[in-house]
Amino acid sequence: MNRQLVQITLVVEDYDAAIAFYTMKLGFTLMEDTRLSDTKRWVRLSPDGGESCCLLLGKAATPEQKSHIGNQTGGRVFLFIHTDDFYRDYDSWTSKGVELVRPISVEEYGTVAVFKDLYGNMIDLIEPRS
Repeated sequence: MNRQLVQITLVVEDYDAAIAFYTMKLGFTLMEDTRLSDTKRWVRLSPDGGESCCLLLGKAATPEQKSHIGNQTGGRVFLFIHTDDFYRDYDSWTSKGVELVRPISVEEYGTVAVFKDLYGNMIDLIEPRS
């Protein structure tokens, strides 16, 4: 059996603001932006520009969905992003104003820092130990 996780929905307030944050600040690649209706789009973003697991932006359409913006995981880290050069990405993100939540820490599993996205979801930037 061959299965893989291909997309994770991120509930957002505004498609364009989320696209700008993830592409311009975090360096993601916009893989697809297809208009499905006047209010709905199919927007996929990839951290590496390839066929890795993508974020699928979902604009909140109900009060319940809106209540989850910025709290996708109940206050836990939402995304774990592995990098091959921690300090390159750390310097890039901090210079672009991405909010740092927890400073750099060297752990058994690698070097890590925790950031927030534009809505408050937490993101671990990790360079795993080889």
